[in-house]
Amino acid sequence: MELTMRDPRPLARSLALLGAALLTAGVCVSCATSKEHQANDSRIQHEDLTDEVRQTEAAFAKTMQDRDFTAFGGFVSAEAVFFSGPEPLRGRAAVLEGWQPFFEGAQAPFSWKPGQVEVLDSGTLALTSGPVFNPEGRQVATFTSVWRREGPGTWRIVFDKGNPVEAPAAQR
Repeated sequence: MELTMRDPRPLARSLALLGAALLTAGVCVSCATSKEHQANDSRIQHEDLTDEVRQTEAAFAKTMQDRDFTAFGGFVSAEAVFFSGPEPLRGRAAVLEGWQPFFEGAQAPFSWKPGQVEVLDSGTLALTSGPVFNPEGRQVATFTSVWRREGPGTWRIVFDKGNPVEAPAAQR
């Protein structure tokens, strides 16, 4: 009986292919798990940013209640545009000049609170909207604001517009 050596290359090739297949399968499972984690992380981050913007809007509104004009200015972006009258107020200086009279006197002429808050998936822009109340607590308008993330935890308002609530037909 004669022993012959077979060519070991086919076996080595088969083992290499099997190893590659197992490695690829492991990577695919890892990819799927990683994508799941990324989706969860993204959802958590989006919820955190939404809460952050809601709290920022509430703090911005509190500046009016507290009559704190300096704090109000800290929320206004350098390139903000506020639609507060017949012509838009463009830039922080114009917004502050236009809003200064609202901070005079002991009682705020109006108040507002966030209702709806939406943040882009990129986490760079957000929209807030909600009711505006007169000093007696009656809703007189609805505001809509656009916020830009200017750093971690720092949101500044870039657009702001209020729209009066139409009086019911019986009050006209």
